[in-house]
Amino acid sequence: MKNVFIVVIFVGCSFVSFAQQTNYKCYPTNWWAGMKWNKLQVMIHGEAIANAGNGFSITYPGVKLDKISKAENANYVFLDVTIAPAAKPGIIKINVSKDGGIFIINFELKVKREGRGRTFAQGVTSQDFMYLILPDRFSNGDISNDRVAGMRDQSLNRDTVFNRHGGDLQGITNHLQYLQQLGVTTLWLNPVLENDMPDRTEHGYAFTDHYKIDPRLGGEKAYQQLIDSTHAMGMKIIQDAVYNHVGLYHFTIQDMPMKDWVHQWPAYTNTNFKDQTIFDPYSAAIEKKKMTDGWFTKQMPDLNESNPFVANFLIQHAIWTVEAFGIDGWRIDTYAYNDLEFMNRCNKALMDEYPQITMFGETWVHGVPNQSYFVQNNYAIPFKSNLQAATDFQTLWGIQDAMTKDFGWSDGVNNLYTTLAQDFVYKDAMRNVIFLDNHDMSRFYSVVGENMDKYKSALCWLFTCRGIPQIYYGDELATTGITSPNDGYVRLDFPGGFPGDKENKFELSGRTVKDHEIWTQVFTLANFRKNSSAIRYGKMMQYIPEEG
Repeated sequence: MKNVFIVVIFVGCSFVSFAQQTNYKCYPTNWWAGMKWNKLQVMIHGEAIANAGNGFSITYPGVKLDKISKAENANYVFLDVTIAPAAKPGIIKINVSKDGGIFIINFELKVKREGRGRTFAQGVTSQDFMYLILPDRFSNGDISNDRVAGMRDQSLNRDTVFNRHGGDLQGITNHLQYLQQLGVTTLWLNPVLENDMPDRTEHGYAFTDHYKIDPRLGGEKAYQQLIDSTHAMGMKIIQDAVYNHVGLYHFTIQDMPMKDWVHQWPAYTNTNFKDQTIFDPYSAAIEKKKMTDGWFTKQMPDLNESNPFVANFLIQHAIWTVEAFGIDGWRIDTYAYNDLEFMNRCNKALMDEYPQITMFGETWVHGVPNQSYFVQNNYAIPFKSNLQAATDFQTLWGIQDAMTKDFGWSDGVNNLYTTLAQDFVYKDAMRNVIFLDNHDMSRFYSVVGENMDKYKSALCWLFTCRGIPQIYYGDELATTGITSPNDGYVRLDFPGGFPGDKENKFELSGRTVKDHEIWTQVFTLANFRKNSSAIRYGKMMQYIPEEG
């Protein structure tokens, strides 16, 4: 790909010039004194910054410039810096001598956030009840950010699932009381980072800048307000991480630091989506490579996490986000497609910095052995994952079969029984996140043919099973929707969340009898679980299904 010059606006890393007026941006944009991750790699991006050669220096007490690394692209340079434990907060001046001139890049060392493990980075446990929200489709609390000048996707049309609808972070903040009343303790939001792609930006999974909250969602200020408000109400926030890929319009793709920043192939190569190739003792090397290094789509370049510069960029962003905003944990997208050694390193860095934090990975695979390979397990195998938990698709398939298939020796409810009987392979199955559906799957109420008894039975399973229960926005109203012909049909707007809505199902008066029946079911189960130490902490017991 050609290198394309990008004019960037710098945040946190500021520039004072005594020669030419050129903007440079630092990643991360700042850091904190007293962090365990004190060997920082600062990536500086700007026109021909590498022309400075070795002309970089730092004079700040307790901060040492260890190494200067040039990239293939002269618009990047990487500075390895050690921050001593005794270093004080302040402005670190990075002196740059370039093209006969001298200028200074200011890099701030901030005061570390207080309350880790208590008021932020708290993690989630089996005591929690998680609620998944797609921000663009939940509630529009600020119509002024529905369209943002200069962004590629200017769509705004609620009549089609393919366009943006205008939901934002303020809309979520406006309805925290509703969520708390339902019994929710934790919000998991689909990605909130800038997603400046030309179309289908409502889902957020194609980042274009790791250090910006999407302005159409309200930007950094609205995100911080949501997190602070959530914490003030005794609730938590989980952020969606994507390490595997970025959007095609990410600045590191449009102006790539080096060729191997992404996985390169002679011709476009898709992932084969076969997780088995990673642990299959008979797998061909090329099949494993296609699984981990193949791209999801042409619009989502696959990051090369074995490149140490890429790895540092991603790990430092994860730590930076926790410290900057005060989130409580991470859900990790497409976990099985990542470089697993990199993921272990990233997870360890987060756990070293924030011992109470939780990370759970999306493991959309089939089979308990497959799923458990990617988390902390009891296998005596060469690769040992340190991921704490998974999104438990195997329990989902078991509940789904129990509700939709005839009873048999290994079918129907026996599939659920067999799935749970295999929990011995996990270090701690209680940490797995259990669910009935999500933003990529048909709504469970539709899966069971809109049968109220089956849906209510499934909810009972969800809230009384081991693990951390999670529902998808609208599940408490028995929302319908299938992924055919497109997953947009399971991402419909929450009624009452948008100006002009004829129904407001955030309010009791706006719900139908059916709505209220299911809402009450979720409310009752959530509060029963919250007040039952046996369910939250006890040892699960199951009996062999008979005549199921």
